[in-house]
Amino acid sequence: MRLKSIAALFAAALTVGTVSPSQAPTHYEPTLESLDHHPLPQWYAGAKLGIFIHWGLYSVPGWAPVNHPDHDFSSADYIKYNPYAEWYLNVLRIPGSPTAQYHKEHFGDAGYYDFAPAFNRESKKWNADKMAAVFKEAGARYVVLTSKHHEGFTLWPSTTPNPTPSLKPNQLHAERDIVGDLTNAVEKQGMKMGLYYSGGYDWTFNTGPIETDKDYQAVKPESKAYGDYAFAQIHELITRYKPAVLWNDIDWPKTGNALQVEADYYNAIPDGVIDDRFGIKHSDFTSPEYEKKDQIVEKKWEECRGLGRSFGYNRAEGEKETIAPGELIALLVDIVSKNGNLLLDVGPEADGTIPPIQMDRLKALGAWLKQNGEAIYDTTAWTKAEAKSVQGDDLRFTKKGNDVYVIVLGKPKGKTLSFESEGHSLTEATVLGGSKLQVEHVGKNFAIGLPDKLPGDYAFVVKLAGFAR
Repeated sequence: MRLKSIAALFAAALTVGTVSPSQAPTHYEPTLESLDHHPLPQWYAGAKLGIFIHWGLYSVPGWAPVNHPDHDFSSADYIKYNPYAEWYLNVLRIPGSPTAQYHKEHFGDAGYYDFAPAFNRESKKWNADKMAAVFKEAGARYVVLTSKHHEGFTLWPSTTPNPTPSLKPNQLHAERDIVGDLTNAVEKQGMKMGLYYSGGYDWTFNTGPIETDKDYQAVKPESKAYGDYAFAQIHELITRYKPAVLWNDIDWPKTGNALQVEADYYNAIPDGVIDDRFGIKHSDFTSPEYEKKDQIVEKKWEECRGLGRSFGYNRAEGEKETIAPGELIALLVDIVSKNGNLLLDVGPEADGTIPPIQMDRLKALGAWLKQNGEAIYDTTAWTKAEAKSVQGDDLRFTKKGNDVYVIVLGKPKGKTLSFESEGHSLTEATVLGGSKLQVEHVGKNFAIGLPDKLPGDYAFVVKLAGFAR
């Protein structure tokens, strides 16, 4: 995954409205005008929750420093103390970094790509069906797997030759077809399968390291050889696996013809979606990272973030570094109320095991969605995203048809929930997972009486039937 500051360097896609399917062209041309006619598929607009998976050679050492003061992205040394474990290879090459010291202590003089045999051995133990079932139980509607991260190691047996002379073919791709196995398992669970590809960086072509902001552009491979390589590999993914999400990272090589890639993708998978990191002014959604929005955003967006500070597995992370269950649920609710999706990352160990603390969070999220998913899935933003109740509760709003859902974050602060009626009348309110509630009009506010016991621990939902008429 990219570092946060890269967002400023490879910024935002052109805002385009959703086009109805009837207006969608039957064939896309490699031009912005043609690509911008791609409609946002309803499945993606309504999905709300996806699972991101960062899994690669970095999962073998599985380490990055935690709780270091230079984790602050404003620090001049933040890359040296980078909390993203998937950047292990880059930080390993920075003299004096904690990662270099850790590697020396645990692996001696072994090279990074010497992790390939261990990864191949361990990943053969992985059960794709069990992983997919975990994501389904967590409430996800789609999954996005890192098919190739910045290290250049692919999770499918790519047939595109990598010309790096110092590396052997068995150090450059997994022996197991992880992409194919997970695609089959995810689709059997009724979820959509997407693929991440690091187009902007491939450290087998340009080794770096990145040490300062000035290096971000310098280490981006732009040779014709790399452009041809990336173009061929992403077409392998499109042809073989037909991903419902094509999630590129960092940028796309100027020699790799991004417009043609996107046109070919839409022509192959018309209801697929593309992110905003291809370096051209077209996308189906924007992709802020560890960021939130202050208000409803018209263009579809998707926040990506880890359950901890890292995307890849980091054995040093514990409870302190992992988002709490209540905060995770509040985060999803906040994002959905503002027209966003949450792409929530897990970082498996080399053998595909999801760390117990991450499993705990996925289970808590799934349990909440089983009861309250009606207020999340297939909803749209209402006229406003948030408010405070008279009692001081944090409220978020979503809408489905003529029904409005009021989601109260945390425990209620009183026995009554009061908020502005905005000129509407209200005769019926119901707690999801509970019973009907008594409603009174008090001045310009509704006063909804709450039961002594509310279902759930982290947030509860009041459904206002017919409120949006």
